Amino acid sequence: MLSGIRWIEVAFALGSLLTVGILSVAVSTQHAALTTLLVVPLCALLLLRRSAPLVSSIGIYALSLLQVFVFGTPLPVNFVVLFALYSVTVYGSRAAGVVALIGGYIGAVIFSLMLAPWWWSAGESLFYFIPTAFAVTVAWALGLVRRSRRERGEALEERERALAAGRHSEAELAVAAERARIAREMHDVVAHSLAVIIAQADGGRYAARQDPEVAVKALETVADIGRASLSDIRRILGVLRSEDGDGPLVQPQPTGEDLEELVQRVRDTGAHVSYVTLGEPKPLLPGMGLALQRVCQEALTNSLKHAGPGAKMSVLLQWTDDVVILQVDDDGRGAAALTDGAGGGLVGMRERAQLFGGHVVAGPRPTGGFRVKLTLPLQPVKEPV
Repeated sequence: MLSGIRWIEVAFALGSLLTVGILSVAVSTQHAALTTLLVVPLCALLLLRRSAPLVSSIGIYALSLLQVFVFGTPLPVNFVVLFALYSVTVYGSRAAGVVALIGGYIGAVIFSLMLAPWWWSAGESLFYFIPTAFAVTVAWALGLVRRSRRERGEALEERERALAAGRHSEAELAVAAERARIAREMHDVVAHSLAVIIAQADGGRYAARQDPEVAVKALETVADIGRASLSDIRRILGVLRSEDGDGPLVQPQPTGEDLEELVQRVRDTGAHVSYVTLGEPKPLLPGMGLALQRVCQEALTNSLKHAGPGAKMSVLLQWTDDVVILQVDDDGRGAAALTDGAGGGLVGMRERAQLFGGHVVAGPRPTGGFRVKLTLPLQPVKEPV
């Protein structure tokens, strides 16, 4: 309770003691000692107006009532009752604020009767009661306004904390999910490459006895696949590198290079999607077909979500001697976001492209709509062993 006292409460209590407290002692010269005994705890209870508003208000109300009945007349120190009413309305429960308001009105009645008993002059009693009750009402109303602002501020702060925590969690989940997908791709690349290497090594071992040239060719194939696999692993590990080495076990992810099937699944939802291929298809590096499929899937999904109803989409797969180009367009609103704000979609596309030395360009088209263009080299980037 005492640990919650701040310097502003200390200053407020001292200020009250040095003003209304000293003024009360000066007014009650005949009972100066007794007045001091009542004034000091009354002002001291203001220290608890934030940390224990109910205790503070009950103590102030009780001491003020005791002072009135002991001296038979109000003193300036009774103004701290208004401070207590304000504080319990702001920092206490709503029920405590209502009870304190009723207590304030009762105190206004006692105050007016002390100064002008109604059996002597009802008009004079009302003259004292009305402004006193008005002061009580104003103190309570100001407390309600301050309480409303404080609760609104706390609600906004809590919302900001929740949003920040949500954004942090979404970012972590997006990164973790993307790393898990890339790890599954690494599993596929390594498994495929090792299977070919083992098959070529076994074949070369037996062929060496009959045809040395076949054995040499098998060894060359093993070396080429080994270099390509090493390059793939280095690219993947560069993306997955993190300080936390404890990651979840993952299962191999099935690959798929048939974009037409993916387009057909989107068509089955009722969307207008065209699919065009240009050039002669070329052999793809291990894992590249999955990258094409995932980028195409992400681009079509974002078009479905953001392009608007009735938008038309097109998928172009273009083959050249050196690169394969995937281009996904829509004629929608042109401001389609790649993600919901966390950045996972575009980051995932770029990471998949970077695995093979490619790149992704995404943004609104000049003629309207949105475009995602993925370019991947058909030859592995050579790296020194």
